Amino acid sequence: MSFQAYLDNIQTKTGKSPEDFRKLGEQKGFLQKGALAPGVKAGQIVAWLKEEYALGHGHAMAIYALFTGKKA
Repeated sequence: MSFQAYLDNIQTKTGKSPEDFRKLGEQKGFLQKGALAPGVKAGQIVAWLKEEYALGHGHAMAIYALFTGKKA
């Protein structure tokens, strides 16, 4: 599955776009000025996304990759 397919599936499941998740990440303190905040670990973001949005590990990691800039 391509990275874009992961994002598309996440949006279908949650109704939230990648930009929505960036804004939510800022509100949660995971991002600062669009970049991953110091000390934030993947596990924290994955746990949040699993708990609040019922995302699986792979989909949550796609959002983490989005936050870290590894994927656009």
